[in-house]
Amino acid sequence: MKYRTLGRTGLEISEISLGTWQVGGGWGGAFDRKVADQIIQTALDHGVNFLDTADVYDEQQSERAVGEYVKADRDKLYIATKIGRRINPHVAENYTPEVLEDYVNQALKNTGLDYLDLVQLHCPPTPVYEYQEIFQKLEDIRSSGKVRHFGVSVEKVEEAEMAATYEVVESMQIIFNMFRQKPADSLLPMLKERGIGVIARVPLASGLLSGKMTSDRTFAPNDHRHFNRNGEVFDKGETFSGVPLDLGLKAVDELKTLFGDRELYKYALKWILAFDSVSTVIPGASKPEQVISNIEAINLPDFNEDQMKSVKKIYDEYIKSEVHQLW
Repeated sequence: MKYRTLGRTGLEISEISLGTWQVGGGWGGAFDRKVADQIIQTALDHGVNFLDTADVYDEQQSERAVGEYVKADRDKLYIATKIGRRINPHVAENYTPEVLEDYVNQALKNTGLDYLDLVQLHCPPTPVYEYQEIFQKLEDIRSSGKVRHFGVSVEKVEEAEMAATYEVVESMQIIFNMFRQKPADSLLPMLKERGIGVIARVPLASGLLSGKMTSDRTFAPNDHRHFNRNGEVFDKGETFSGVPLDLGLKAVDELKTLFGDRELYKYALKWILAFDSVSTVIPGASKPEQVISNIEAINLPDFNEDQMKSVKKIYDEYIKSEVHQLW
């Protein structure tokens, strides 16, 4: 494993970490604690020291599973959780300092920890980024010692730009992959300049960039790739990165040709790490073998200039018009 610094937090975290949205369940399956434990332990055995979870993953069971591992090795493992998406209805006016502090306290209880390494607002509605009282409350909570660092998980580049103006925001989690390249234009350099760490999520576009997806693939009714293609439940950009499946598969074929029809998912992860402003990539996993395969991406040779230009060309030809202006 290789490690990078998470912005000005000073935390040295694994280049490829573990996102736990579908750990032990989540994408169409019931939560299975045994499977979750196997996945997390495999990640730790291979050098992962940063675990990203949220209080909405598997009704807080993901937080509990991750917390037990972090608690057992508190000085070496870091937990990042996310709060706010449990607000119902999930609208800006329901974001209050009191509600967020309550969620922090619940996260501490769920994980069984005395403090949390990183807490992120979980894709709040755009107006929330103008609520100075929210970010002042985060400052107050940090001063109390309950949370060491705060960040924001965003949907849009403009939201990241707004959040970056607050001193308390030390990390930014954003969708960034071969099919969502807009952050590379100006956002990533700006965040690097301000010392804000970048956590790249949805790195494989919900499996589309795995290179294993087919047009006849079916998904369970409770898998977001079945019920959220057009943003029926949450932002459609979270599902296949907002790319229509048929179009994405055409672009995937071009990428597989570029890289010799090899394991595309490894190249997709390595491409993200080509940007030095990225602190870590957080692919998920539904079984331990996927964890190992994802981590192997680190061992690929660095991309050369021609490869980077070719990936950009494929994005421009197939994907850009569908997603670039939306997020």
